[in-house]
Amino acid sequence: MYMKNKAEGIGLDYASRYVLFRKWAFFLCFVCFCAGMLFTNRLWIVPMANGVALKSYDQELAKTETSGARREEFSRSQLSIQTLARSISDLETKLAAVTTDHEPTSKRKYLVVVGINTAFTSRKRRDSVRATWMPQGDKRKKLEEEKGIVIRFVIGRSATPGSILDMSLDAEERQHGDFLRLNHVEGYLELSAKTKTYFATAVSLWDAEFYVKVDDDIHVNIGALGTTLVGHRNKPRVYIGCMKSGPVLSNKGVKYHEPEYLRFGDEGNLYFRHATGQLYAISKDLATYISRNQDVLHKYANEDVSLGSWLIGLDVEQVDDKKLCCSTPLDCEAKALGGEACVASFDWRCSGICNSVERMSEVHQKCAENETSLWSSSF
Repeated sequence: MYMKNKAEGIGLDYASRYVLFRKWAFFLCFVCFCAGMLFTNRLWIVPMANGVALKSYDQELAKTETSGARREEFSRSQLSIQTLARSISDLETKLAAVTTDHEPTSKRKYLVVVGINTAFTSRKRRDSVRATWMPQGDKRKKLEEEKGIVIRFVIGRSATPGSILDMSLDAEERQHGDFLRLNHVEGYLELSAKTKTYFATAVSLWDAEFYVKVDDDIHVNIGALGTTLVGHRNKPRVYIGCMKSGPVLSNKGVKYHEPEYLRFGDEGNLYFRHATGQLYAISKDLATYISRNQDVLHKYANEDVSLGSWLIGLDVEQVDDKKLCCSTPLDCEAKALGGEACVASFDWRCSGICNSVERMSEVHQKCAENETSLWSSSF
């Protein structure tokens, strides 16, 4: 069971404000001191090359003892500096006390962050997911707090900020509160860039053991997913999915055309082994690697190929698990009846559930795990 702690972000925020405040405070003290010295004409005179004697502060003070007005002005400057110093000291004490009060007692960790890739035009797909396998409202919060499983629809922004697309999504977010908004301009040819941004953003927001990407026309059994991931939690650099090595499509106009096919050798060659894009999972260290190196990772036309290329040169364990790519409805239905529910189900010919808006409910009825399996599972 995962322990909840919301204070970490507050503590870090106060700490950063505290450091910034001290820098400005010392700067203001220095400015006030210089102003006082300037007004009283007490600045040191730098010795010249011709041997002019250095005039000390005491000598200058002796020459101006008869000037009561200047002495009074100097005293006021000193008093102002002392008052400012006391104020700074008091504020530092108060700030330290507040920071201590909000220091986190433990760091919140999660099992997995599940990002559902979606688009502006996919409102009906999202609603079909909400109506079936994605818990809503208090159940989704309970899933995060008790099971450590975070689920969000992942989407960027339109090419025109403030457009009707963005406003429509804002309204949907206010209604459901289940989006992860990325600093990314949406577009089908930008899926590889979106995938990098998703992992980088998710790692920065949630400290999880695994990060999952899934499409919005796939059926998922959350309990089966959690159980599968737990079986790999002690493995470093693990990459889980339905591994494949399909042909590199060099002909223009075909689906999944690869414009950079020459990078893979002669025409007719196969891709390197990688997970199919409907659903895959990577461990935290791999997600962190992508986040830190996102600016130099090459993007291919197909995001699942891109992910495989980012990891191919690393010491990564590839886990080929066919429970992550069951076909519908016969395969996933048979496994569900046998008590071994699939993690993900879809139609291979459609690279997702065909007509998912209409059929997601049907697939859920036939392929869903036992209703109590998720909440009775211990991750």
